[in-house]
Amino acid sequence: MKRIITLALCVGLGVLSGCASKQSLDELPPMPAAEPSVDDVNLANGMTEPSPLERKKEKTQENNDIWVRLRQGYGLDLSIENDRIRVQRDWYARHPQYFTRVTTRSERYLHYIIEQAEARDMPLELALLPIVESAFDPFAYSHGRAAGPWQFIPSTGDYFGMKRTWWQDQRRDILKSTNAALDYLQQLSDRFEGDWLLALASYNAGGGTVSRAIRRNEEAGKPTDFWNLSLPRETTAYVPKLLAIAQIVQDPDSYGVTLHPIRNEAYFSTVDTGGQIDLAQAARLADISVEELYLLNPAYNRWATSPDGPHRLLVPADREERFLAGLAELPKDQRMRWARYEIRPGDNLGAIARKHRTTPQVLRSINKLNGNTIIAGRTLLIPGPSSGDDDYSLSEEARLTANQSRERKGRQRINYTVQSGDTLWDISRRYNVGVKELAKWNNMAPGDSLRIGQSLAVWSESRQAASAVPPENDKMVRKLRYAVRNGDSLYAIADRFNVSVNDIKSWNDRVASNRYIQPGQRLTLYVDIRKTF
Repeated sequence: MKRIITLALCVGLGVLSGCASKQSLDELPPMPAAEPSVDDVNLANGMTEPSPLERKKEKTQENNDIWVRLRQGYGLDLSIENDRIRVQRDWYARHPQYFTRVTTRSERYLHYIIEQAEARDMPLELALLPIVESAFDPFAYSHGRAAGPWQFIPSTGDYFGMKRTWWQDQRRDILKSTNAALDYLQQLSDRFEGDWLLALASYNAGGGTVSRAIRRNEEAGKPTDFWNLSLPRETTAYVPKLLAIAQIVQDPDSYGVTLHPIRNEAYFSTVDTGGQIDLAQAARLADISVEELYLLNPAYNRWATSPDGPHRLLVPADREERFLAGLAELPKDQRMRWARYEIRPGDNLGAIARKHRTTPQVLRSINKLNGNTIIAGRTLLIPGPSSGDDDYSLSEEARLTANQSRERKGRQRINYTVQSGDTLWDISRRYNVGVKELAKWNNMAPGDSLRIGQSLAVWSESRQAASAVPPENDKMVRKLRYAVRNGDSLYAIADRFNVSVNDIKSWNDRVASNRYIQPGQRLTLYVDIRKTF
């Protein structure tokens, strides 16, 4: 019987999505993992990571250890032994502190993930997948524009109905992203007749990539199990990573690894806020730090929940009653701080938005404006934080500032303001730095677009680096669209235009996430006309 089963579904779209509902499961692109390294043991941006809250010890119960419950729900074949698994397992065993750190991070989320996987009768090794994807960092953001603990890229997030707005990115929402990830994995498992290794490979590389690899092996008379397929390099390591982690969790003592102790009980409760609320205000009601509230509700980009909902917060389970009691006593008009701004002659909505660190879209929505036209003498309602910036240290703006400011040994910071026509590649070339480096310093991916006026941090090895490629010489660089021809390869195209393969990948998202190029496919190239013959 053919392994490939056609599966289509229709899911409601989120904000900023295109026509995602018209895509089939086969068309969803790869979701590259964040690939944390041994040096990546802190939260993104190098900030000090708050420890999970100390919880009151309850009476000892049978199976009060989450790791015992996890092992009892294992369903994958962990007896498989080969070099690909061994290499990954040895790496984790050589870095036990890293393993302890990521399991500590997992305390806030693991119980919920296990409960959801159990409800679907899925193998509980899948609850460990965020270690591979994001090191359980809810703010992880990869070079492929994947975000959150489960590393959803924008298009797949849209497909599963996760909104992305100025206020929130639901790919980082613990409840929504977990359920979307498990739904996706279940659909992939069904597609490949219950083969979880192929489902996992598809989660990383895309179902179409795995299906094509299976077809190639079928045509060649070769086995079609995961271990015999020719898949992208990242995917060939991705599945062994999860199996290696599961083996270590099964018997940590044998590998000299310490698992952070986690009790088998819910870390958080979900509470209904009934509307938008300032996160510093909510943290005070729950008697927890704002950082703790952000780590439980990492979807929120700003100082408050989204006015469009969902109107809920996750709070530590033992603070639920305290929070609800405080919320009931707090008048609704005190849940947010609002400023009233009188429009002056010459004002425009964009300038007012920039001055108050918001966007024209937010001001239009709150003030029920149909367009950007405003009238002098009238008043605008403008939302703002109730506390100082330091209290919102895990907001999108604060995380960006912390990352941009973090010292890089042997480098000096240059502040660059984006001009019309700029690209990350242009700027990286001007300052003689890598595109991926530049993107990482600014919490971006190489394929992200720039905004005129956006402030970037460039960590150059020398303040004179800009003179290595004088700005006037940039006029010799031309952007062109190249149509791939029969017989073309990335190497041949790079050689023809005197650029590198990595350059081509950084300029073209689809090329960066796929192994092959197709005739007729159009590539964006930036070519120095002095070096092209």
